[in-house]
Amino acid sequence: MSAFADMSTAGHWFHPVDSDPEASIRLFLLPHAGSGAIIYRDWPAMLPRDVTAQAVTLPGRHNRHEEETYEDFEPLLEGLYEAVLDELDDDRPFAFFGHCLGAQLAYRLTVRLEREGERTPLVLGTSGWSPVGFYQPTEEESRLPDDEMLEWIKKLGSFPAEVYDNPEMLALVIPALRADLRVSAQYVDDQAAVSCPLASYGGSTDPLQQAPDAMTHWAGRSPRYLGHSEFPGGHFYIDNHALAVTTDFTRHLHRHMDLLVH
Repeated sequence: MSAFADMSTAGHWFHPVDSDPEASIRLFLLPHAGSGAIIYRDWPAMLPRDVTAQAVTLPGRHNRHEEETYEDFEPLLEGLYEAVLDELDDDRPFAFFGHCLGAQLAYRLTVRLEREGERTPLVLGTSGWSPVGFYQPTEEESRLPDDEMLEWIKKLGSFPAEVYDNPEMLALVIPALRADLRVSAQYVDDQAAVSCPLASYGGSTDPLQQAPDAMTHWAGRSPRYLGHSEFPGGHFYIDNHALAVTTDFTRHLHRHMDLLVH
């Protein structure tokens, strides 16, 4: 069982709760809509020892399932922002990597940190989402009947097959997904840029990418854009290419850590 599964604790945003104090870089991982830290359960074993990973679980899912979910974008961003500030070390560099809704939140967290004069990530990684040219859910879609919602998530392949035939698991997954879709429906792009290095990732046949050039828009969001890496697969390409993604992202982390030190 992974470190994330072992150490998930009710009431905590980050899992494991404690980072490895010996690692020189902290990596905060933000999951897709409806899920939590568990989607990154295999990542710690793929990362070098100098990178310590902590994945986010929002209220209303997994070990936080008894907590009330956020259904509005700004309160969620505010809660996550405060949680990140409380967690940061005084001088240890950190990075964000997010997939889907997680990419959206990682991007806006970075924008907020910069606007507030706080430290920003060593590198920002965004996967499976772009502020332009990607599907944005509507409030109405977040309220689809359960059977229609189930068919939609099946098409995306967003959860393991065993979830679909398990009523107890679906009873946990669908409400969290609805809440996250309502959050994402409220997102308004203001074309904000960040000053930190930014790398983007995606699947070549992602059904949520509505414009062929969607991922190219990241180039205008950071003067230190590191480019886009595309992999075979749909929206959840990341499940099959986690090693390649972690290897590439770690390369960026080490390069910019070296620049920071020297």
